[in-house]
Amino acid sequence: MKLLIVSTAPLIYKDGSIYAYSPYVNELVILKKFSDEIIFCCPVWNEDNGLLISEIPFKIPFHFKLVDSNLKTFKSIVKSLFSSVYNCVVLFKAMKNADHIHLRCPGNVGLLGCFVQILFPNKIKSAKYAGNWDPKSKQPWTYKIQKYILNNTFLTRNIQVLVYGNWERQSKNIKSFFTATYSENEKETSIKADFKEQQQFVFVGSLTSGKNPMYALQLVEGLLKKGNKIVLNIYGEGPERVHLEKYIKDNKLEKFVFFKGNQSKEIIKKAYQESHFVILPSKSEGWPKVVAEGMFWGCVPIATKVSCVPFMIDNGKRGILLDMDINKDLLQIHELINDEKNFTAKSKLACDWSQNYTTDLFESEIKKLLIK
Repeated sequence: MKLLIVSTAPLIYKDGSIYAYSPYVNELVILKKFSDEIIFCCPVWNEDNGLLISEIPFKIPFHFKLVDSNLKTFKSIVKSLFSSVYNCVVLFKAMKNADHIHLRCPGNVGLLGCFVQILFPNKIKSAKYAGNWDPKSKQPWTYKIQKYILNNTFLTRNIQVLVYGNWERQSKNIKSFFTATYSENEKETSIKADFKEQQQFVFVGSLTSGKNPMYALQLVEGLLKKGNKIVLNIYGEGPERVHLEKYIKDNKLEKFVFFKGNQSKEIIKKAYQESHFVILPSKSEGWPKVVAEGMFWGCVPIATKVSCVPFMIDNGKRGILLDMDINKDLLQIHELINDEKNFTAKSKLACDWSQNYTTDLFESEIKKLLIK
């Protein structure tokens, strides 16, 4: 079976090898197990541009290369109109040569892919919608179009669309799904030590306004002012780091907040194991892997009420849902820090829930998706 992957995520040609975003590569390895060959239809980068990348560990027989574009300036908008026509032609050729079409949405390429796949009603298709599927959420109109086309059984046929969460009034195209990082063999009981002496917080993610690391920093500052013994370790890089560093210096938080940069899976795993809380005040998510990963190791999650996060946290039974009101959020976190029994109960519930979603289960579900 020849599997075509249509994605905005680029392939990066570097030093004679082909790379991609590391978590994406982990999924590709699983997809490859159940296909004879994988071909790609996506943009190309010649540099990693600060992205955390890994080498793709299998041969790519063919790459239908798309023109990368953005809508940041008037010139780029005009250029994107011409490149979109070219990309649609390339997408058509790629889909014509595939046995199974796999769309990765949302994104610029995902949007074009949604339109072009309509021309192939008899091809077997699947799609992973990695963003927020909540029909009531505020999203760009391009995202709404992708969701409409994928959900519409007349426009999109022979497809299973993997979405995060369970939502009302969805068509037969839609399948509730998940993602995973750790295997069955990695399961272990996580006991959080030294809770009374110091509370370890961890933030993992790109340092961008969308992930809202500044709010995490402000929460930690507020908890320190309330007399809590807090340490925040920040893993990741991004344009917000400069502003965060200035805030830390201006507010004398150097002894409590530490930047760790981009790190390997094993180092991140150890950070979760040593932390009491994982914090993600993100503005938008699909299935936030950071939350699920932290919960796997018994971290109590502190996260915003976006996408399927309320389901993951069981509306607060397994963690804390942020109201994005600094005083309200500080109060509920402070209360939990001062109630070790409640913290331990939430930690266990978080761990028990997350350890249901392993890479073993993920792999078995992907097999069902690709092999009929």
